[in-house]
Amino acid sequence: MPSQLATVAIDAINPQVVADFWCAVLGWHVLEADTGIISIGPRDKTHPSIDVIAVPERKTVKNRLHFDLRADGVTTAEELGRLLALGARRKDVGQGPDVSWVVLADPEGNEFCLLSRSVQDVDQD
Repeated sequence: MPSQLATVAIDAINPQVVADFWCAVLGWHVLEADTGIISIGPRDKTHPSIDVIAVPERKTVKNRLHFDLRADGVTTAEELGRLLALGARRKDVGQGPDVSWVVLADPEGNEFCLLSRSVQDVDQD
């Protein structure tokens, strides 16, 4: 039987800020909070979840793994505005001006992408 993805871990100097950001982005909530670790996930507790783990050092290089998001129920432009209002910021990782996605960073600089097509656009294919 193959493995299942259970949890994605994000290191953070301030786990509460990062957990709050991702809860707002994904519509999730805190599942469990312990000393140095905050677990967040969907209300129905399906997997995967995200563990935000306290570390003493700041992020220094581009992520080797990142999230790709799609707008759901709104246009990609509307979702971009929402993400920026939540505290995301645009990030240049060398992607060039002609890519179809937007590279963003969470409050501690962890990169993620907003893809150009919404969930509904993909479902119509």
